[in-house]
Amino acid sequence: MVLVWTLVALGGAALIAQPLQHRLGRTTGWPLAALFLALLGAFASQAPTVLAGRPVILEFPWIATLDVAFRLRLDGLSLMFCFIVLGVGTLILAYCTRYFPKHAPDRGLFALLCLFAMAMLGLVLADDLLLLFVFWELTTISSFFLIGGAGPSAVLPARQALLTTVSGGLALLGAVVLVSVTAGTTRISLLLENPELLPDGGPGVALVLLVFLAAVAKSAQVPLHFWLPAAMAASTPVSAYLHAATMVKAGIYLLMRLSPAFSGRPLWIVLLLTTGLVTALLGATLALKQHDLKALLAYSTVSQLGFLVALIGVGTPEAFEAATVHTVAHALFKATLFMLVGIIDHEAGSRDVRRLNGLRKTMPVTAALTALAALSLAGIPPALGFVSKEKILAAFLEVSGPPWLGEALAGVAVLASALTFAYGFRLFHGTFIGPLTQPSLHEPTWQFLLPAAVAAVAGIVLGFAVPVLDPLVEEVIAATHGIVTDPHLTLWPGLSPELLLSALTILLGTVLFLARHPVDRWLHRWDTPVRAEDLFDRGHDSVVHLGAGVGAPTAGFAPVRHLLPVLALLVALGVSALLLRPPLGPRISGATVVEDWFLAAIITSTVAGLMVARSRVAAVSLMGLVGFVVSVWFLLLGAPDLALTQLLIEVLTVAVAVLVLRRLPTSFHPVRRTRTAVVLGVAVACGAVAAAGTYAFTGRRELSPGGRYFLTETEELTGGSNAVNTVLVDFRALDTLGEVTVLAVVALGLAALLHGTSPSGWTGPRTGGGPIHNEADNLMVIRVWVRLLSPIVVALSVYLLFRGHYSPGGGFVAGLVGGAGIALAHVSAPGAPLLSERRLGPPLVGFGLLVAALTGLLGFVEGSYLRSLHGEVALFDLTVGVSTALLFDVGLYLVVIGLVVTAVNRMDIPSEESGDPRREERT
Repeated sequence: MVLVWTLVALGGAALIAQPLQHRLGRTTGWPLAALFLALLGAFASQAPTVLAGRPVILEFPWIATLDVAFRLRLDGLSLMFCFIVLGVGTLILAYCTRYFPKHAPDRGLFALLCLFAMAMLGLVLADDLLLLFVFWELTTISSFFLIGGAGPSAVLPARQALLTTVSGGLALLGAVVLVSVTAGTTRISLLLENPELLPDGGPGVALVLLVFLAAVAKSAQVPLHFWLPAAMAASTPVSAYLHAATMVKAGIYLLMRLSPAFSGRPLWIVLLLTTGLVTALLGATLALKQHDLKALLAYSTVSQLGFLVALIGVGTPEAFEAATVHTVAHALFKATLFMLVGIIDHEAGSRDVRRLNGLRKTMPVTAALTALAALSLAGIPPALGFVSKEKILAAFLEVSGPPWLGEALAGVAVLASALTFAYGFRLFHGTFIGPLTQPSLHEPTWQFLLPAAVAAVAGIVLGFAVPVLDPLVEEVIAATHGIVTDPHLTLWPGLSPELLLSALTILLGTVLFLARHPVDRWLHRWDTPVRAEDLFDRGHDSVVHLGAGVGAPTAGFAPVRHLLPVLALLVALGVSALLLRPPLGPRISGATVVEDWFLAAIITSTVAGLMVARSRVAAVSLMGLVGFVVSVWFLLLGAPDLALTQLLIEVLTVAVAVLVLRRLPTSFHPVRRTRTAVVLGVAVACGAVAAAGTYAFTGRRELSPGGRYFLTETEELTGGSNAVNTVLVDFRALDTLGEVTVLAVVALGLAALLHGTSPSGWTGPRTGGGPIHNEADNLMVIRVWVRLLSPIVVALSVYLLFRGHYSPGGGFVAGLVGGAGIALAHVSAPGAPLLSERRLGPPLVGFGLLVAALTGLLGFVEGSYLRSLHGEVALFDLTVGVSTALLFDVGLYLVVIGLVVTAVNRMDIPSEESGDPRREERT
């Protein structure tokens, strides 16, 4: 249970982090760092079991029909990434306590960091592709907010990172669907044990390309590498955690995890080897070109990730051994360098190496720590980076294939490593060597330096004690290749071809550094013929222009722009149906009764009156009458739930319309007769088509098998006897949750759209006086009745909520009753103290949605999300039926109430303003 409780703890930390940050400021990082450290200890307690070859497995059913479950699996590979996520996370949170001003860290920073850590742990622990995808997208979302939270200048980089990584997420989703359809399961461990389940041929090629695109986008490989340097607009702690040590490793993890299933496919090998080495070489070249230290480290990260992708493409146990060691080494030295660059920027006020010189004289500890991390980056002993570089070169030399292939791959790696040595030395020399230009600087506090010092020293200590990583490397290879190996990691392997290549790397890197001035001039004259970021910007602008063109016909507020295409399509479908003449069965005897024609006549005459009405109040009243007659029709057809819902919707519509009418003239604007004739023709045509379709397709079949099933089996399966409500909250609860989420989005969108818009600022047309504005004279009777009826409405609302499972009612209907009472009270006494609180609606919506979503978790007790649990409870002498569907209905109830409160509050006009003719004249 350690696995799931870790995710729960991080999710809880994300919930309380913001209130905690509001109280403690930047020191919130200390308790959160302690939590991360405790969770790291919890995983360490599982390490002996995992390293003994016994993975820790946890499984909860989710979507049983598709063999999708909440499966978690802790093996050697996931254990390594968990250590990185929690270990580096602990250091970053401690670093935040001194990096930010005392009371002004980025808004929501700590909550988002906890959320990201939870998502990243879920990603590497997931043993189901669909679950992995969910956590994959959660890392993308949290990364977007972490980047964008750095300020206005970070908005565009955040959007660029979001769109690029989301494209990879869509590719991953496509791969998940393809695997589910072809293999019949999404369980990762099962697929890796039986790779023959995965498709071959064209679908197999598509699957390889989709997984490759997902990893390339996430891990910033060419040509999608551009988003990572742009993401350096984020604060340094975010860059150090997400864009150096963890999130960019998600693509690496995906490739390592799925490599056994694809390693025998030539396309997989060619794509990974080519992309990885090109990225390693290009990233190192661009890093050497940078003067900004964070940009240098960003391109360096791109380059190092390229090495890892190429190693996964090699696919041998030796290559995965090198990838494992280099993943750990890179997380340590790159997190260290990012934190130290943040310290330098914090103290010196600049990250430009051309403005930083001689800082070793005033910041000797910072200089020493930077040197240790740079040693690991450049692959110089005794750092752990030296061991990983040796393993990388050995893996390339031993690749199978033509004799020249290994030498060619190793040659490219040597060149990229030489460039790495050069920019690593440039980073240190440009910052700490030379004459001191800022003598007023001083060493930061030990609390500020401690996180970077821990990571820097760990990179050196692990270089000396690298054999302690043998069990971890062995289990990573066992998890990815299914074989038992006996790795012998050593700091000094003796004379070997890779050692000679390392010496050549240092020699070439030294030459590049000594010739840095001409090299720098040449690099700034050279540029790639096509810049990926330019292509992205052009593509983004093209899509925006295309969207504008598609939306142009409906741009504006004229209803005809929006209604005409829909109505024209309706007429076209009707005409097509008449021409095709689909076969229809005979009408059932008694499908139409006299009452139907009577109600149809009322609706027809009401619509005719609506067409000639000139008063807005008359038009709204007639529309309400049409809705009322339709609700009566539903009642006659035996659908009391529908009738009640329709009636309440009409009441709410009229109430909201009254609020809107206060801002409008009492009469419609006059229009030309030709326009009236055209509109009349369109209306008649649409009405005729709708009527013909209704007549043709209704009253021609008996009760469907599905309807019969719900009517006969509902009570036994759900404990409820109201089939309408049980369908909504039991059988299709997920669909209902989606619909109520749409309502929540509408409410929050309305609140955001009208945020800051006060009625006193309204400058639209108004009428001077008139019945609708004389509230003091005309609303007295309504106010009295509302006061008398309000308790009854509240009681009726709660009564309908509790009885919905057995009789007409339920959360939606009860919410409409309560909402109608609120709306009527607001119309009768706008600006009432309780309802004038504009912040009441959105919290109700959010809380209701949360209640509905969390109620679904109870369904896992019987194996499925949103599956209702029902039973009977003895209460005194009564036996009472209970069901979790009631809690779900409560969530719906709160969302509907919140939506109504938001609508009436946002559209309110104070009575003293709307009823004062002199005020209107001034307006």
